[in-house]
Order: sequence, then structure tokens, then C-alpha cells
Amino acid sequence: MATGSEKLDQIVERLKGTADPKRRYEYVLWLAKKLEPLPEACRNDAFKVKGCVSQVYVVGQLVDGRLHWRGDSDAAITKGLLALLIEGLEGLEPAAAAAIDPAFLAETGLQASLTPSRANGFLNILRMMQAQASALAAES
Repeated sequence: MATGSEKLDQIVERLKGTADPKRRYEYVLWLAKKLEPLPEACRNDAFKVKGCVSQVYVVGQLVDGRLHWRGDSDAAITKGLLALLIEGLEGLEPAAAAAIDPAFLAETGLQASLTPSRANGFLNILRMMQAQASALAAES
């Protein structure tokens, strides 16, 4: 299943090829560590993901027709899931980001080891990023 993002497809393939749930979590946590710190100014309600148990912020920017993302979360696993989406949607055109089908999550095998609230949070982060992508496209 292709997502429409080469980078996201690579991440999905990597996770899909890992049989051990613990290794999947380690990869997600490793992604979290790679996220750049989010400026305090971006930690406001406009960028806060609704429907997440943890505090999650994601900020999209459109530069030369391509999306660039920043974000942070106070929970390590959630931060890793956010990092996965940031990496997967980085550099896409808004229409491509908005068209990504969340069904790719099942392909990763992560859903089996995520709590329902985390899986739901993951979808809420994706939806927020897609909404921002659409809004940024409409503004430009």
C-alpha cells in the first residue's frame, strides 16, 4: 500500500519488516529523539492537537509550495509517533499530505502495541497535520 509519500512508505516498510514489537517501539522512540526542540511561541492552542491525552503540538509551514513541520509532545511514545508523521509528511505538497489515507497505520504493525487512546491520538495528529496542510494551501 503506497501512501503517496516516499518517506512515509519507507518508514512503513521498515516497521512492517520488524516482527518484534519492542524493536518497533525503539524505532519510534529513536525518531522522537531526532525532533528539533519546538519554540515556546508555538506551544499554544492554535497548534495543539485536540483529542490527545498528552500535550501535542504540531506546526506546519509552506515554503515554495512544500510543507515543513515542527512539533513536540510531553510523552515519549506520542512524540515518536509525531516524529514519524513529521518525517513522513516533510516536503510534501499540501494536496499530497491531505490525501494520505490513515490506513497505513495498520501496515506498520504499531497499532497492535498501541493503546486505543494512543492510536486515536496518532490519527488526531495526522488529521491536524492534514487540516493545516489544506489551510496553508488555501492561503497561498
